[in-house]
Amino acid sequence: MAKNLSSLIQRNLQGKTILLTGGTGSFGQRLTKILVEHFSFKALRIFSRDELKQHDMARQFTDDRIRFFIGDVRDASRVERAVQGANVIIHAAAMKQVPICEYNPFEAVRTNVLGAQNLIDAAIDQHVQQILALSTDKAVNPINLYGATKLCAERIIIQGNSYAGTRPTRMSCVRYGNVLGSRGSVVPIFESQRSQGKVTVTDKRMTRFWLTLDQAAWFVLRSLTLARGGEIFVPKIPSIRILDLVEAMAPDCSIQYIGLRPGEKLHEVLLTEDESRHAMEYDDLFTILPEYQSWQGRAREGTAGRRRSLPEGFRYSSDNNTHWLSVPELRNLLVQNGFSTGTLATKKSRGLVVYAKI
Repeated sequence: MAKNLSSLIQRNLQGKTILLTGGTGSFGQRLTKILVEHFSFKALRIFSRDELKQHDMARQFTDDRIRFFIGDVRDASRVERAVQGANVIIHAAAMKQVPICEYNPFEAVRTNVLGAQNLIDAAIDQHVQQILALSTDKAVNPINLYGATKLCAERIIIQGNSYAGTRPTRMSCVRYGNVLGSRGSVVPIFESQRSQGKVTVTDKRMTRFWLTLDQAAWFVLRSLTLARGGEIFVPKIPSIRILDLVEAMAPDCSIQYIGLRPGEKLHEVLLTEDESRHAMEYDDLFTILPEYQSWQGRAREGTAGRRRSLPEGFRYSSDNNTHWLSVPELRNLLVQNGFSTGTLATKKSRGLVVYAKI
């Protein structure tokens, strides 16, 4: 299976020019590393607005297939230029910090919603073959502006297939949960607080979906091989309890409960009861199919394993998950990803890295 998956990804990328928006972020850098180390492709364009991050990334990655483009997805003309000649677009650029989006709502809409529209328009005009956009569990039943903008982005990406008409461009999304150690993650916060002997927790009941940067990157590459236009791909990933994470990282620290922050949920949802009526389940992922489809294309049969319909009322949320990470598993996963735990943890972990190696 692993070898077959690698071959599928390689065939999908062979000879292709890839545009990666938001390419200097945590996800973009990890995906770039995986692409360079494992796959052949024609060129990889890193598109972002931070010249310092591009400078640092260019020093880290000296592969001559990589190109760096300064630009902002809010600038339609610059997006048009970056898209020219690209075959595949992975759209990771976004404003992601919940409080910053709330304080700067117009900027969040311009980046997350209008930026996605600029990319769709340019991709259709330039006959790009495929777009895969990154979304988040916060887009499901959103209670903050960040989630609302990502919900809008999902909808316009999916319905962008209608605008493409007879042109070859097909667009899909991936939706997943919290990424271990990404910018804004609670893990670096706990690491910083641990030296003071006290960590802050909003609510002891809180749960979250959890995956690593490697898992996120491999899932995106796999989804590219499955996508035929209009799908939202959701990985089956474990949940964690926030108190288990505290126990794994700072077992000797006291806990200060500070209450839920504005726009924060106790639990996150990746697939709702309403979405489950037009979704399919596979062994390790769900595919949400479009409700309003006026174009041709479905996920390729036989490449995701055996598929089945979901039962009435099915809901995939972080509190009703069947897969949970224990405290020892969390410690090992943290160590594997370069974080200290304040305890001795082994370097090996069984059954946790779903897409880290293929």
